[in-house]
Amino acid sequence: QVQLVESGGGLVQAGGSLRLSCAASGSIFSLNAMGWYRQTPGSKRELVAAITKGGSTNYADFVKGRFTISRDNAKNTVYLQMNNLKPEDTAVYYCNAYQIGLLGGRRYDYWGQGTQVTVSS
Repeated sequence: QVQLVESGGGLVQAGGSLRLSCAASGSIFSLNAMGWYRQTPGSKRELVAAITKGGSTNYADFVKGRFTISRDNAKNTVYLQMNNLKPEDTAVYYCNAYQIGLLGGRRYDYWGQGTQVTVSS
């Protein structure tokens, strides 16, 4: 069992910044990748940014140049620095991580409960 706990969401004015954190704990062998998704009511969950255990990153086009993802492997924690926030960034942000089981090669995905980010105009 792996648990992901998110923090850092809140209310901010357009142009402001927030820093999200997600700490993983539990039965961890090696988290191949960690990342952030976001979802608005009635919409599909979409990838915001992801980072592998080796440090390779992937960003959605709509956040490039504004958001930065980072990871502390020793702490099994991933961060999302969000700058120049826009009202359209308003959503629930979910932390995600996955690892491969030691026996059988099954992929295990884990999700946090989400943290609300609201950007006012």
